[in-house]
Amino acid sequence: MTMLPKEAPPKRLGLVIDLDTCVGCHACAVACKEWNTGGAMGPLSDIDPYGAKARGSWLNRIHGFEVGSGHEGRSVYFPKSCLHCANAECVTVCPTGASYKREEDGIVLVDEDLCIGCGLCAWACPYGARELDEGSGVMKKCTLCVDRIDNTHLSEDERLPACVSVCPVSARHFGDLADPESKVSRLVAERGGFDLMPETGYAPTNKYLPPRPKRDSIGEGAPATLEPVSPEGGFLGWLDRRLGGA
Repeated sequence: MTMLPKEAPPKRLGLVIDLDTCVGCHACAVACKEWNTGGAMGPLSDIDPYGAKARGSWLNRIHGFEVGSGHEGRSVYFPKSCLHCANAECVTVCPTGASYKREEDGIVLVDEDLCIGCGLCAWACPYGARELDEGSGVMKKCTLCVDRIDNTHLSEDERLPACVSVCPVSARHFGDLADPESKVSRLVAERGGFDLMPETGYAPTNKYLPPRPKRDSIGEGAPATLEPVSPEGGFLGWLDRRLGGA
């Protein structure tokens, strides 16, 4: 069995995603695909990309939901990739040690030279964040673009995950969530950021900022969140209630 680091990492690098700002443009998903196909972690294979049954590996996916109706209706877009969990069971089930968690910053990675494509990590991930790349036969996942953020030859403003650097509405933020004074930690505290599926106990590093209420006109007051995000339901619980008309 592969082991997680014995000590909590001094840093917890991850993403904070603003569901109120995301417009579902898929720029983050396309940038992720491009970078991880051509970069050090590539390629991400595509099978019959122009055929009737095209398929391939994507490490970042955007889910869209229409909630409510009429004046109360709204679109909510939900980007999802690896959440770099503190209690990452995708690591502990790996029989070869291919899946591991970096001790210095908590990023979860895959050593492709050790991966046998057994799929146990995908089975253990409740978020569906693992992809079996059919071309290489190994598991792929979001790396937070470690080949960018660790590259000291890049300028500081370029040392960001590709998805963060291209977001046209600044809905994606990257930083150290172990530092309470970091920009991402302050966003989580100020906006009521939450974990996805906290009931699993996986303690994901990535956080989501909830959608704000709709406003009838610019400048009218509104509470900070659409409704309290309960620990039991999180975003998915909120979404279920909205889709159910509650």
